[in-house]
Amino acid sequence: MEQIIVNGVVLSANYALIALGITLIFSIMNLLNFAHGQIFMIGGFVVYYVYGQWGLPYALGLLAAAAVTGLIGVLFEVLFFRRVVKVATREENSMLLAVGTALLLENLALFAFGEKQRGVPSVVAGVYRLGNAYLPAGRLLVVVIALALIVGLLLFVQYTRPGRAMRALAQDRQVTYLMGVDVDRISAMGFGIGAALAGLAGALLITISGVNAGIGGAISTKAFIMIMIGGAGVVAGSILGAIVLGFAEAIGYALIPGSTTYLLIFVGLILFLILRPQGIMGKPQG
Repeated sequence: MEQIIVNGVVLSANYALIALGITLIFSIMNLLNFAHGQIFMIGGFVVYYVYGQWGLPYALGLLAAAAVTGLIGVLFEVLFFRRVVKVATREENSMLLAVGTALLLENLALFAFGEKQRGVPSVVAGVYRLGNAYLPAGRLLVVVIALALIVGLLLFVQYTRPGRAMRALAQDRQVTYLMGVDVDRISAMGFGIGAALAGLAGALLITISGVNAGIGGAISTKAFIMIMIGGAGVVAGSILGAIVLGFAEAIGYALIPGSTTYLLIFVGLILFLILRPQGIMGKPQG
């Protein structure tokens, strides 16, 4: 049981980064970024080359992953989504564009990196014993960095001027514009930060499980599960959804053989959404 708890904490901390990134984008732009998992994958590949192949410090790899994926997020918002969100009369237009960007990134990654699974050496050595559970030092480092990033994001959104502008934009875009806020700049910043969080999650998890060009779809699916559980657009809900999914995976992989874990997770999700379609912390529409 202790090992299940430890594994659940490790997974939850990293999934929270993914969920917070996609929640930030959704709350600001009312857009589900279907390419979120592919951006996660790119963050992993950046660390693979910077740290694993070129031998540069892991911290530099994290910074490079955040910079590259954040820039991709900004470019996507400026070049693709900004005009579509402004002029489209149907939400399906922006959704199809988001799916297109996901397919674009995935196919570019397959062309550039191939299908081979890539990994990097452990950043730190050693194993800690917590009762009857074992926690590798590398996984502990991942948890600490992930928690620090989560706290940093929450403080940024709560107490800084751009963070307050993001919260205002999430509540009412038109009123925020009338108050003199540069809506386009804040939207690009929010999209970039959300993408950078996904990239950092990939940069952290490559030290545990590796990365390949086809992992994006699975990660995006997990991100959608988390926000559906917690409530779309609710920051606290996304963290709660990450905890639920992280511990569900840890329990399932420890007690259930084979690939049955995610079958049961999807069945449970369907039943949950029938009873509470807005998620745990979401508000009913209407």
